Amino acid sequence: MQPTKGTIVTTPDPQPDESHQVGPLHGIRVVEVGQLLAGPFCGQLLGDLGAEVVKIEDPSRGDPLRMWGRQRPKGQSLWWSIVGRNKKSVTLNLREPEGQDLARQLIAGADVLVENFRPGTMERWGLGYEALRELNPGLVMVRVSGFGQDGPYAERPGYGAIGEAMGGLRYVVGDPSTPPSRMGISIGDTLAAMFATIGALAALRERDVSGRGQVVDSAIYEAVLGVMESLIPEWQLTGYQRERTGAVLPNIAPSNIYPTADGSWILIAANQDTVFARLAEAIGQPELATDERYATHVARGERQAELDDLVAEFTASKDVAELEQLLIEHAVPHGKIFRPADMLSDPHYAARGTITTVPHPVLGEVQMQNVFPRLSRTSGGVRWPGPELGAHTAEVLAEVGVDAERLAALRENGLA
Repeated sequence: MQPTKGTIVTTPDPQPDESHQVGPLHGIRVVEVGQLLAGPFCGQLLGDLGAEVVKIEDPSRGDPLRMWGRQRPKGQSLWWSIVGRNKKSVTLNLREPEGQDLARQLIAGADVLVENFRPGTMERWGLGYEALRELNPGLVMVRVSGFGQDGPYAERPGYGAIGEAMGGLRYVVGDPSTPPSRMGISIGDTLAAMFATIGALAALRERDVSGRGQVVDSAIYEAVLGVMESLIPEWQLTGYQRERTGAVLPNIAPSNIYPTADGSWILIAANQDTVFARLAEAIGQPELATDERYATHVARGERQAELDDLVAEFTASKDVAELEQLLIEHAVPHGKIFRPADMLSDPHYAARGTITTVPHPVLGEVQMQNVFPRLSRTSGGVRWPGPELGAHTAEVLAEVGVDAERLAALRENGLA
């Protein structure tokens, strides 16, 4: 029987293609000249998916991220081991003409250039897009910055935290009784990097058609705004201003974090009518599902605090393991609030390989998050952790004719 028009036909592909473990971007060369997080996280994502990422670093200190992190066992940045993974480290002084010239030669053979300096910096170094596309018309130049490449704020210094503030995120994060809060991670930088990665992949796809490269302009404040749901039209059309609400969404109940008898926390999301009925059954009070105070979504929302207290009283009487089993039996969506120890002992994490173990030359085995998303045939992988500064300089510069004698001279002059 032939499929009808519009039918999507798929064939089972349960096993990855073992001959293609390098990832779907194998054959794509990326030159990364950014530092800290927004640009380098874009490079990490591209490298995770199989691209060859050549990271150019200042020979005197390298990417400052090499020194970041609250814990640095044996002097090693654990943050760098992740953000620098799958990259080749090449040292070049881009403030000097000879370093700039060598960078141009590397970029001439690249598919993608990633940078996150303040707008105008690359142009001052002779590495702006207009100059580079003369050498490499197919180059996709990914530019990550606080405020974008144009506009009145373009040349302002812009960090992730500033983008979070101006993109609207900071105002809605935290408890209503406190000033605007921050997330526990550099979410502005990583959002800008993810949008930059999407842009790079889209530009590469378009290059397949046109043969031409282009600039991908990812601004941190715009990346943050891009995930702010209906914030803008809510204000424009109704005058509604979202406020900080702590752990809850107003009028969505029960959907909150609840305490357990053994000091854990569990998130239960049972605001849908049918799910609430199952939760009521689980806590031994099935009559709540038909009680007019709680029988409908609107009624539960109006009594959110009252209902949360009721659920919390029940959860606080049971250990988290017993509570989880009960919620599973009644098909109530829930999740324990995980910390690293929970992740490393969780059977679902283990079954999917969500955490991977990577050999490190100094630290031995390092466990870190794996590559996401998964592809059924050509998924990416972590090939090595963040390398030592300049570990690949000789290998990569040899490709543009730098022999051992010239490399020694470059190093003596602080150029490599």
